[in-house]
Amino acid sequence: MVDHRRQPRSRPETIARRREILDAAVDIFGAKGFTGGTLQDIADQVGMTHAGILHHFGSKDQLLLEVLVHRDQTDVADLEGQHIPDGMDLFRHLVKTALDNSQRAGIVQAYAVLSAESVTDDHPGRAYFEGRYRTLRAEVDAAFRLVCAERGIEAPAVIDDAAASILAVMDGLQVQWLLEPTAVDLARASQFAIESIVSAVLDPRPSPLV
Repeated sequence: MVDHRRQPRSRPETIARRREILDAAVDIFGAKGFTGGTLQDIADQVGMTHAGILHHFGSKDQLLLEVLVHRDQTDVADLEGQHIPDGMDLFRHLVKTALDNSQRAGIVQAYAVLSAESVTDDHPGRAYFEGRYRTLRAEVDAAFRLVCAERGIEAPAVIDDAAASILAVMDGLQVQWLLEPTAVDLARASQFAIESIVSAVLDPRPSPLV
């Protein structure tokens, strides 16, 4: 949980400085991971001292959590109510997110590295990522159920699996794209996967693998 007692007052120069530190932390954590990237690395990138970073964020763990929250806020900044939409619009939003991500490799790399690291023992981001995936699965699940209700379809039992699969394929494609961007079209492949999973839920067909 972010310690709001350390939130800055609304002085423009303070807010701008914190944003600069957050952007640098994204670069460093994306390139070196949370464990490998140091506060001194971040301080050097923004022309500050180690103590200066601590003055703004208190600790490395706190900085990581604020980086993650900053990423979430950026993702929904242009959406009505700063929240992802419901129903079929949610799936359209996920497709657009993949397209947007193809233009911001830095933040995608940081997310991929930190989410993978978070499965290790005592990682400070673990609770964040557990909560994030739990929330996203619930939101995708609810979108499926709303679309089914709108179309007069009984919600199938596979909805939970479909929700988890959409998130997994989006994150997995991001890793492939980061490793070899010329071999994977992140936006197109993500759209194909999302449309395929949504179609499988709304209009199930016999498995071609049987």
